[in-house]
Amino acid sequence: MGFATDAIHAGQEPEPHTGAVTIPIYQTSTYVQPELGRHKGYEYARTKNPTRSALEANLAALERGKYGHCFASGMSATDTVFRLLKSGDHVVAGENMYGGSFRLFSRVLERFGLQFTYVDTSNVDAVRKAIRAETKLVFLETPTNPMMTVTDIAACADVAHNANALVVVDNTFCSPYLQRPIELGADIVVHSTTKFLNGHSDSVGGVVVSNDDAIGEQIGFLQNAVGAILSPFDSWLVLRGVKTLAVRMKQHEANGMAMANYLAGHAKVQKVYYPGLPDHPQHELAKRQMNGFGSMISFELGSFDNAKKFLDRVRLCSLAESLGGVETLISHPESMTHASVPVETRTRLGITPGLVRISVGIEDIDDLIADVENAFDGV
Repeated sequence: MGFATDAIHAGQEPEPHTGAVTIPIYQTSTYVQPELGRHKGYEYARTKNPTRSALEANLAALERGKYGHCFASGMSATDTVFRLLKSGDHVVAGENMYGGSFRLFSRVLERFGLQFTYVDTSNVDAVRKAIRAETKLVFLETPTNPMMTVTDIAACADVAHNANALVVVDNTFCSPYLQRPIELGADIVVHSTTKFLNGHSDSVGGVVVSNDDAIGEQIGFLQNAVGAILSPFDSWLVLRGVKTLAVRMKQHEANGMAMANYLAGHAKVQKVYYPGLPDHPQHELAKRQMNGFGSMISFELGSFDNAKKFLDRVRLCSLAESLGGVETLISHPESMTHASVPVETRTRLGITPGLVRISVGIEDIDDLIADVENAFDGV
């Protein structure tokens, strides 16, 4: 089936008792068993829930994987993946990634004996040189948050697999509409379902998608054992959101490109980071690897004072954490999403006091540009 068809139908058969076309919210903690030793496929809601199961099947289909496991947040999904490893194992990770991922790695997982080396993953040779005998996992985020650097997933997968290491890709910025890492050689895909998958800024969640039987079994075990599951209601909200993912992403894409071109031509913008612009360093790679360039854009205004003046004047654009909602969300990475990253690292990566990140929504683009233009008047 095509992507839009799968988004609406995969894992979502009509409810058998009534014929309801929408999966019900099975708001239950446990299930009655007909007799000792026999149940109807469900025993306890932490282990399995019909609403969550439908969403897991749906997201696995969209990512072209076999197994989906949903969690209470994107961070709990990522954390669960790293529970596949043990003390002493080594990880190669992107040096530019979501600040919450860096915080998890550097301040939590290192305490349990995992070792991390951070490199520019857009440089495949840097990934290759960072791999050691004890490397068990390569963690990629592409495009990166917030610098929009694109990594060659297939090339990095070849390097990692030659070293018997797993490849994990955070695909949150793209959604499976724009990029499907498993088709490019990745072993595991993680998402914050909070973002484009849900698309309505009313649910927090995460998902792990895999295509290997052993990995799927291990993630399922950890999901039940650790218990950071997605609730039935949040599962239902994401199922509702995913139905419109294809049409939403088309509008996000159109608006993102229009906004990037507008910003690139503005006298008060020093630099625009967007893979859809021809001067982006990985523009050609993005054209090959992605099915569009998305709606995540970062741009440099030169100073914290300029960024504050700009952000204080937006009205239609919402100054807020997060991304991927139907409404346009705008943020200041240095003080918001990446505050946990050491200042020297932020500076080296280009996450400056003057950097602004915008998640372009699906409003009328003329209204968005007028709002941004009004904000520039204060800079």
